[in-house]
Amino acid sequence: MEQPTSPAPADITGVILAGGLSRRMNRQEKSFLSLGGNSLLAHVYERLLPQVGKVVLNANGDPARFAHFDLQVIPDKRQGFLGPLAGIEGAFLSLDTDWLLSIPVDTPFFPLDLAKKMSQSTKGREVPVVAKSNSRLHPVVTLWPRAVLPKLSAALDAKQLKLQQWFLQQEHIKLDFACEPDGQDPFFNINRPEDLNRANQINNPRNSICQHAPDATY
Repeated sequence: MEQPTSPAPADITGVILAGGLSRRMNRQEKSFLSLGGNSLLAHVYERLLPQVGKVVLNANGDPARFAHFDLQVIPDKRQGFLGPLAGIEGAFLSLDTDWLLSIPVDTPFFPLDLAKKMSQSTKGREVPVVAKSNSRLHPVVTLWPRAVLPKLSAALDAKQLKLQQWFLQQEHIKLDFACEPDGQDPFFNINRPEDLNRANQINNPRNSICQHAPDATY
């Protein structure tokens, strides 16, 4: 009997999640915030592109504002800014890929081998693989098989929008990533203006953020 295989990174579509309202960033659109002279979206796109076969952007509103990125922009299929679950659903409904790797636009330091490690960890099983670091789960950083789409849609239909809650009810694989040698949490996310300041100072070895990653609610 042929054994199931893990997806090749080239068969995975990366989806950058940028469909939120940025309430904690004073409604500034995170995609265009400057980090080291480049936008957050540019950082995430350039880091993700070599790892997967294709990259798309989940964002709502006028897609023309992203024209210079030459990215396919996929909006949520539902009204009301319902969060990451709606972004993943919209991407699956708009694409023919069997696997999605989701990365939020405010997480610019994720591992360069993220897709490879997540793919290998599936061991042929069609279940989500969720990133973990510093004893915290990061449900917005997940490798998703298309097989979960009906469950995603059912949760959205029932107005169950929290990713953390969804994963409590679903089979998944947790993949732990160590902090970087300089103390950096690879999934440090930029939610508030002070987080952006810390991100711009991240190369200072005295500013270890592994034990002080900001809280996030998904």
